[in-house]
Amino acid sequence: MARFAVALLCLLAFQYEVSAFGVVKQSPSVNYGSQSSTQLFAEGAKILMPALSSTMKEGKVVSWLKSEGDEIEAGEAIMVVESDKADMDVEAFEDGFIAKIIVGEGEIAPVGEAVALIATSEDDIAAVAAGGVGETAAPAATEEAAPAGGESVETTEIFMPALSSTMSEGKVVEWLKKEGDYVEAGEALMVVESDKADMDVEAFEDGYLAKIVKGEGEMADVGAPVGILVPDEASLAMFVSKPISLSPPVTTGASAAGPPDVEFSQIDMPALSSTMKEGKVVSWLKAEGDPIEAGEAIMVVESDKADMDVEAFDEGFLAAIITEEGDSGAVGAPVALIAANEADIPALKAYAASLSGAPVPAAAAPAGAAAPAAAAAAAPKKVAAAPAVATGDRVVASPMAKKLAEEKGIDISTVAGTGPNGRVTAGDVEAASAGGASAPAKKAAAPAKPAWTPAPGVIAATPMARVAAKKAKLDLSTIQGTGSFGRVTLDDVKMATGEKQPERKKSAATGAPAPELPEGFVPFTGMQKAVSNNMVGTLTVPAFRVSTDIEMTAFEALYQKVKPSGISVSALIAKAVALGIERHPIINSAYSAQDGGGTLFKKDINIAMAVAIDGGLITPTLNYANERPVAELAENWKELVGKAKSGTLSSAEYTSGTFTISNMGMFGVTDFGSLLSEGQGAILAVGGTQDAVVPCSQSILGLKKVRKMTITLTCDHRQIYGADAALFLRTLKNIMENELDKVSA
Repeated sequence: MARFAVALLCLLAFQYEVSAFGVVKQSPSVNYGSQSSTQLFAEGAKILMPALSSTMKEGKVVSWLKSEGDEIEAGEAIMVVESDKADMDVEAFEDGFIAKIIVGEGEIAPVGEAVALIATSEDDIAAVAAGGVGETAAPAATEEAAPAGGESVETTEIFMPALSSTMSEGKVVEWLKKEGDYVEAGEALMVVESDKADMDVEAFEDGYLAKIVKGEGEMADVGAPVGILVPDEASLAMFVSKPISLSPPVTTGASAAGPPDVEFSQIDMPALSSTMKEGKVVSWLKAEGDPIEAGEAIMVVESDKADMDVEAFDEGFLAAIITEEGDSGAVGAPVALIAANEADIPALKAYAASLSGAPVPAAAAPAGAAAPAAAAAAAPKKVAAAPAVATGDRVVASPMAKKLAEEKGIDISTVAGTGPNGRVTAGDVEAASAGGASAPAKKAAAPAKPAWTPAPGVIAATPMARVAAKKAKLDLSTIQGTGSFGRVTLDDVKMATGEKQPERKKSAATGAPAPELPEGFVPFTGMQKAVSNNMVGTLTVPAFRVSTDIEMTAFEALYQKVKPSGISVSALIAKAVALGIERHPIINSAYSAQDGGGTLFKKDINIAMAVAIDGGLITPTLNYANERPVAELAENWKELVGKAKSGTLSSAEYTSGTFTISNMGMFGVTDFGSLLSEGQGAILAVGGTQDAVVPCSQSILGLKKVRKMTITLTCDHRQIYGADAALFLRTLKNIMENELDKVSA
């Protein structure tokens, strides 16, 4: 069975564990009666049975790759686990030593149960193996004889999960379980409303819901406790009799001052994969002060898997960048702030400095201003805003106000704004809905341009436009702005320099608009970058190609016979290729630089097939294709293609291929060659089937018409030679022409 690397969170046994709720704090020794203290003598960590699939309930330890006492490093494979899907390598997530193996080879353990213990130092191995904790001698006797009120209860706190990269708090819409109910791992526990949508939150372990900390309708910060689980009914009874209190979150000095009293949103470091702990900001696609729109890419983040674009979920202005390019931040840590109003950028920059630990920039003040006067100015009172003045077709409103107006069926242009610069707030919409807001004056003929004008001597332009104009040595005052409020945009500067053409008008002849074609540079997505890097990597491989034609008349007849059963051409070709590789295992090999170079043979035949998806290319894999019936392969392939198009393939479903097929025949291509996939020795390009006339001794004219398909094999010439490729193609040709009974089996 193929082994796929899966990162295992080696969770701290006496401090934290991770669940579907985020970080779950373990309290294995909460004491209610006895005054004896429990001391931690050796620092250890549990290795838990991981959930290798969404349906996995338990796993079997196939083999331990390390023995007790062995030193391990983060990222090193330590065991092989058999799930309900496949055998997978499990990696350590921290350095240390294997202190004790709890679940031996061949034994089964439920998901979340400890299978081994890790000691942080070699000296602690014996202590961690013995249990890791000890109690002082005298109190131990007291604890042993303590009445029921002095026993300990193991509890697990349920935290408010981060359901999106921008979520900072969530609302408990509904509890699907009540206090005292039994909960199974994977069972929906509650419904949480984030800043995006309502989502079910599942339990990651079995137990009883001992306490609901946050009731329905209440809000909680991400990471704040919302409930408590206990493992069994006895613990539940003990907890109910003497419940514990949750420790309040510790506030840091940096955040004690609190955020400024302005409308803004915080961009946090998103979790781009299930194993990601921190991310590195590769580049910012926007500069401080730039306007941004919801859905617009603002930065590129490097995770433990790939580089990915991160989009903004709110419109506004990039007020402050907290994590600079090249710097890393923990998942959930703030990386930037978005201001709803451009005028609030200075205040948010000062607040960002407090978040990042940098010196807070002093606000501009008169030279002779006294300290008390500065302190008094630090907290200005809100000034009542005048009702909004019509400024053309653009309505300035907060995202929440727009969403609320849409839900209530209110035309937001009819709502009088009381926010900064007449901005419509959520409160204004609520007031308008209740009939408490005075109706705004009916709009007169709207001005052709927004009514706002910059201060004398100030040229309204975006930061990017200013940079471009300075580089091109253009006077901004000579450029007509087309942006909001008449601002000069980057496109305006590009049109002034001739770098971009003005918008084309409708054709005078037909009256139809000119076709809109893409123009300019578009940065790669994370997937496109990965494909590009893999293709460049193949340029160093000495590859060669061989081709042959296969008569497809019998194959097409077989397909028409099995088509009603849901069997596809892709499944039939994959099975035929896998059977051919069985007879020529060198085709399934890869080159290895070990010991100066050699052939790396692979015992499993996993056929990967290229699938074009929006914005990239991916290769879902049919594992053990030579061993499985074609009907099963067809069903599996249909599922994989669906996942590929919806972006829900797991890593193991597209990274485990040992041989790749690229079929462009379905697009009418008759003959082509493919580039090798990284880590593989060969790839097969399949062309389209077409009519051909061939000699035939039994025909009256000595000719007959047949259906032919051209296939081209690309090989790594370091370990696969021309004769190997030719023999494989001959075998494959014979299978597809004369041994179709084996393919359809």
